Amino acid sequence: MVVPKPSRILIFGGTGYIGKYLVEASLSTGHPTYVYARPWSIRMSPRVYCSGMVTIALVLQGTLDDHEKLVSAMKEADVVISALAFPQVLDQFKIIDAIIAAGNIKRFLPSDFGCEEDRVSPLPPFEAFLEKKRKIRRAIKAAGIPFTYVSANCFGAYFVNLLLHPHDRQLDEDIAKYTIRVADDPRALNRLVIYRPQENIISQLELESLWEKKTGRSFKRAFVPEAELVHLSRTLPSPENLPVSIIHSIFVRGDLTVFELHEDDIEASELYSDMKFKTVDQLLDVFLAPGAPTPTRAAFQ
Repeated sequence: MVVPKPSRILIFGGTGYIGKYLVEASLSTGHPTYVYARPWSIRMSPRVYCSGMVTIALVLQGTLDDHEKLVSAMKEADVVISALAFPQVLDQFKIIDAIIAAGNIKRFLPSDFGCEEDRVSPLPPFEAFLEKKRKIRRAIKAAGIPFTYVSANCFGAYFVNLLLHPHDRQLDEDIAKYTIRVADDPRALNRLVIYRPQENIISQLELESLWEKKTGRSFKRAFVPEAELVHLSRTLPSPENLPVSIIHSIFVRGDLTVFELHEDDIEASELYSDMKFKTVDQLLDVFLAPGAPTPTRAAFQ
């Protein structure tokens, strides 16, 4: 039996929050890994290009405005993953143009990694941002580029940790590992993959109650009325109004869990039952380790 060679993976945004985990996950699973990055980004985040003590990933230096370099980078890869941050969402049109010109890419995973933008209708600031991501999806389909869309919802480690305290490493490797796994999985071709394990669907108040149970302490809750969040989304200048709109979508409307999965959707934890994801309970154990500070956070109604 001939074992297929691991796909060559090209990652954009590899120095960012989720990007560095994608690079590490790609390297750890044996994929020839390329990172397209601006020279100054490489100097800022050298650690993401290493696996242990050996540098493995090949860094391709360039900018998104250099079409020829982008096309050349595409020629080195089979799969392209974009982890560009939200200010650069529309810059993915340049990646799409390069994929079309190169003509060899077998799969493109655009920078989604948040909520499922085609199934939510949040407050205007967040809606405007999601519309940019929808434009990228429409361009991918119009160009006939093979794709996998990844909807990671709330990054569990990020939100749990944000509630508790700052931490050097947010432990969102699970999302990266699942993403690298689906990147060349034929079952995920031209489909939506949603990370929504049933065990990790939890409300803010349930999370705080679990926190209290584990610490043996009771915490005073400060409730922010929905009307105040709506008002702030209308009156705060951009981009300060965006986080407020996201908070409203997640904690007030419950947009991440109110829709049912379609028959053709894939839930990652069910697809890969051999992979053990971190539960909220486990994350709390990590972030509530002895000596960790316990700040006050507001809850939302």
